[in-house]
Amino acid sequence: MNTIDMPDQKMTGTLPERERQYRQALECIENQEYGQAISILDELAGAACRDPKVRYARAVALLSNGEYRRAGTDLVFTVALDRSQLQAYCHLGFVLLTMGKEESAIEVLEEALRLDPCFVEAWCMLADVHMDLGEHDKALDALDKAHELQPGNTEVHCKLAMYYMSRGDMRGLRAEYEVLRELEPEVAAQIAELLP
Repeated sequence: MNTIDMPDQKMTGTLPERERQYRQALECIENQEYGQAISILDELAGAACRDPKVRYARAVALLSNGEYRRAGTDLVFTVALDRSQLQAYCHLGFVLLTMGKEESAIEVLEEALRLDPCFVEAWCMLADVHMDLGEHDKALDALDKAHELQPGNTEVHCKLAMYYMSRGDMRGLRAEYEVLRELEPEVAAQIAELLP
């Protein structure tokens, strides 16, 4: 999980107390105490919270707790309030994909890529959406772009391996296995089980 920054002074209430609560919620997220984090952030956020950092922190806790629909609401607010919160776009794309709203997920991820064409995680998520839609060429294009941007990214190579496996391309799968043996031997060992 990416680090969640401290909020600015847009939050209402006594800043030091709200800051302490926010930090406590982040600590709960870090310790995988998602229910506790959600409770704290619910109290901080209220019904009409306009602080994107609080909204995003709550979305992360909700996602981690499997509450995708509620997380989606906070993610929509996050990106509407702070377009620079690129990670929120990826999370929102994931939520939309899990809800079967692939076209909406593509729109969200393409917006993130308009804001930062070098955002590798968005390229990877976009590949997932295209794979879900059966658009294999577009999925491979997105993964190729991610690979071009970060050739040593383990996630990119894992997704390429899964792409090749789904297409029955054992040569491509073996090539990704060889790369992953250097980058992440434990992951490569799992992929080795898929090789003929």
